[in-house]
Amino acid sequence: MTIRLDDRAIHLEGDCHVEDAEPLLDLLQDKPGGTVDISALGSIHTAVLQLLLVFRPRIVGSNGNGFFESWITPLLVTADNE
Repeated sequence: MTIRLDDRAIHLEGDCHVEDAEPLLDLLQDKPGGTVDISALGSIHTAVLQLLLVFRPRIVGSNGNGFFESWITPLLVTADNE
């Protein structure tokens, strides 16, 4: 399973495929203003990325992918969710 919820955050783990978009949507709707931990994230399908861009949850963690951290993470992290 690539999407896991615990008491503190929604965790994106491994490669997140298009099939993960709907469960993520449900969690983001149920936990407005929640936190998403990307420290174990592998690759991410654009549908999953689009949900993160729309809902703007607080993003924590670093997945160690240079491209993701240079280009994608800045799009997700705003002054409101740092």
